[in-house]
Amino acid sequence: MGMTITEKILAAHSGRDFVEPGEIIDADVDIVLANDITAPLSLEEFEKVGAEKVFDQDKVVFVLDHFTPNKDIISAENCKKIREFSKKHGIKHFYEGGRCGIEHALLPEQGIVVPGDVVIGADSHTCTYGALGAFATGMGSTDITYAMVTGKIWFKVPESIKFLCYGEWNRWVTGKDLILHIIGMIGVDGALYSAMEFDGEAISNLSMDSRMTIANMAIEAGAKNGIFRPDEKTMAYVEKRAKRPPRVFESDRDAQYKQVIEIDVSKLGLKVACPSLPSNVKDVEDLKDIEIDQVVIGSCTNGRLEDLKMAADILKGKKIAPWVRCIVIPATPDIYRDALKLGYIEIFADAGCIISPPTCGPCLGGHMGVLAKGERAVATTNRNFIGRMGHPESEVYLSGPAVAAASAIAGKIMHPEGF
Repeated sequence: MGMTITEKILAAHSGRDFVEPGEIIDADVDIVLANDITAPLSLEEFEKVGAEKVFDQDKVVFVLDHFTPNKDIISAENCKKIREFSKKHGIKHFYEGGRCGIEHALLPEQGIVVPGDVVIGADSHTCTYGALGAFATGMGSTDITYAMVTGKIWFKVPESIKFLCYGEWNRWVTGKDLILHIIGMIGVDGALYSAMEFDGEAISNLSMDSRMTIANMAIEAGAKNGIFRPDEKTMAYVEKRAKRPPRVFESDRDAQYKQVIEIDVSKLGLKVACPSLPSNVKDVEDLKDIEIDQVVIGSCTNGRLEDLKMAADILKGKKIAPWVRCIVIPATPDIYRDALKLGYIEIFADAGCIISPPTCGPCLGGHMGVLAKGERAVATTNRNFIGRMGHPESEVYLSGPAVAAASAIAGKIMHPEGF
């Protein structure tokens, strides 16, 4: 019997020739990741267990992206703890200040994660790296401590669900619309502790940016991980970045799946997840006269160059509605520089946008765009739970960059061709 790509990666990292769903395994990890919110608890546990060093200085990564630049004393103290720990233990991959980007955009861009890796992070959207053909998943801070010390962690091998996508993509439609459609179809627990595997001709035609968006939101369907077969686009992306040799795995033809779901993307339009679940998905055309106060274009989901280009194409020569705050957040310094060279930053400034340095910021109601009572936002982020972006009586609508940009101009939720 064959294995899926997820099963093959876990088998290879646990010294096994074969694993199957439901088995408990101990696996070697390639990357252990934490950020400025989640790392301090891990470091406290590190001290409690009496650990003297991390298992590998090159494989522990700290990215101070959530509340930085420091928004208050608590965030400043957290960052200080991580900075001092990183100096003491010679952590190679420590990112803060002008070197820092949003972690799940930064690590692939810098070649820290490569195909075939096992990556764990103290952040639920660690599953983003599945776009590269890695097994990547989020864990709690104490689990991260164990891996920091030993270089190992245990897993229950997940079942796999294959999403076989075919057809031609419509204009403005991206991976964000596909993953919102899937979450709307199967629900926020429809892939509970499963591997969501994406394949088919429509997936092959997607950019790496869009693939990362899809993998990023696998957790919103309850999945353990999202994953893509590495293809020519993957290897072209990785080749110029990789810090380590990749290991390419792909599913066997006789691999067993819990379910196979086929999707014709030619029938897919622009989607919006309405308050207050990522599964409350509607077509943008069905949402009329919903006035908004804020738009956020950014995050680990949609802050990459392709997203900024799409927003800039719509905003060029236009103005943000006078009662709307439109916040644009390039996900990394390199993305910011590229957007500057390509003229996108000027377009955003001319339109009246607020342009932020790379940060998670408003996505989790941290800073740089917290909502007041009764306010509504359209955001290219990944979650719209009650109180996610600020006051518990505010509302967040999730969309791709095209709908977000069009809505910023209109002052209400709008299709980009609706003017």
